[in-house]
Amino acid sequence: MVKTIGFDNERYLEEQRHYILERVKESDGKLYLECGGKLLFDYHASRVLPGFDPNVKMRVFQSLADEIDVIICIHSGDIERRKMRSDFGITYDADVFKMIDDFAKWGLAVNKVVITRYDGEAKSLQFKQVLEQRGITVYTHSYTRGYPTDIDTIVSDEGYGANSYIETTAPVVLVTGPGPGSGKLGTCLSQMYHDYKMGRKSRYSKFETFPIWNLGIDHPVNIAYESATADLGDKILIDHFHASAYGTLAVSYSRDLEAFPLLRRILLRIMGEEPYRSPTQMGVNRCGFGIINDEVVRKAGQQEIIRRYYRSSCEYVQGIATKETADRSRAIMEEAKLDPNQRVVVPAAQEALRRGIERGKGVNRIVCAAALELPTGEIATGCNSPLLHASSALILNAVKILAGIDHEVDLIPPAIVQSVTAMKRDVLKGRGVSLNLDETLICLAMSRAINEDARKASEELPRLMGCEVHMTHIPSSGDSSGLRKLLLNVTSDPRFPTSNLYNPA
Repeated sequence: MVKTIGFDNERYLEEQRHYILERVKESDGKLYLECGGKLLFDYHASRVLPGFDPNVKMRVFQSLADEIDVIICIHSGDIERRKMRSDFGITYDADVFKMIDDFAKWGLAVNKVVITRYDGEAKSLQFKQVLEQRGITVYTHSYTRGYPTDIDTIVSDEGYGANSYIETTAPVVLVTGPGPGSGKLGTCLSQMYHDYKMGRKSRYSKFETFPIWNLGIDHPVNIAYESATADLGDKILIDHFHASAYGTLAVSYSRDLEAFPLLRRILLRIMGEEPYRSPTQMGVNRCGFGIINDEVVRKAGQQEIIRRYYRSSCEYVQGIATKETADRSRAIMEEAKLDPNQRVVVPAAQEALRRGIERGKGVNRIVCAAALELPTGEIATGCNSPLLHASSALILNAVKILAGIDHEVDLIPPAIVQSVTAMKRDVLKGRGVSLNLDETLICLAMSRAINEDARKASEELPRLMGCEVHMTHIPSSGDSSGLRKLLLNVTSDPRFPTSNLYNPA
């Protein structure tokens, strides 16, 4: 079963590239392009826009590489708090390192990083020193005096002028960061202030994928964005500034609409003119023009809304998200008239759990189950056992189906499993000895050298990319790591498999 495509990358790439170049032509100086969202590995976009290349936005900038400089911003508070990027399981400061390496692979050199709202914090200073030792120029910007109420101070040598100027040579300056609140907008405006003092008439624009301004306010793709930002309290709203100025409907989100009057005043003070009449006009997003099948993206958006509900519910019981965020995600799902059981793998996992309990599966009367929808449309399931975690059993069963291997065949020789479990139990003194998914994938790789079925099965692993998975319990760190590496779209019920506070496996 081939998934139907709803998005044309090549159409989007040409449209987006052309529009950015048009915006550059409007500027007599530099174009500072604030990049919201992810430029690389945008799996949210690829989920809600089937066919969307997670790296297509970077392809846009790669095609303009000779015209671009890059500045990466990171908020000092995010360094101090060790804020995490959940899709990769790494901290924001580590993500800056990753971004620098990733950009280089695409032909975009990054040698400028700015730590925003810096006040001499120890971890931020250490981060700065590490980068400088690797040849990266690091700037520090403090809190902007007068912000957000005193325009006279903000747009003065005491405000934006107090920040050191970041030297760039290209006409387009991408200003990006590991996440929201990194200080990208402040950096752009600070640069523009310095440019105008030097007689350079630079401009500012915003580049972000969501919400898609030319889709409806109630379009599932835009609602999915609202659910994805439930922790920020964003709401998708009609851009009343745009409607008033141009008589056409466009959507924006509440933070941009709330911030626009202040931003418009700041830009007017810096530039001496009002360049934009609405947040929509300020942006350069052309993503909506890449949609070629609205029905497909609507269904994909609906599925993402359900996934986000499960994610926020799990993060709440893990202490990561607030109850308000979890409740908001549920409310968004219910307002969209969606039900968790519309996610096919949810009832399949619940049924696998019921069967597992009936058959006496599990360990110490704890039964966990998981279900996966294969590219063929078939459903694979798995339960935990004394030897394997539920996710491990699930993936082995899934690749058996794809490879046409009988369910009873052992892909990993029992001797290998027993050797690993003995090591975990007797040498490493582990609390849990059954194999998590990370360990299982390593064992499968070892087995393919001596087992033809293991070789055939392991060759099917890439076909699992993008498949839907639901688990009846929150996966362990070793399971989460393996599921993430396989690029599966995973949800789970918001409950732990045991009452233990520490579940390392």
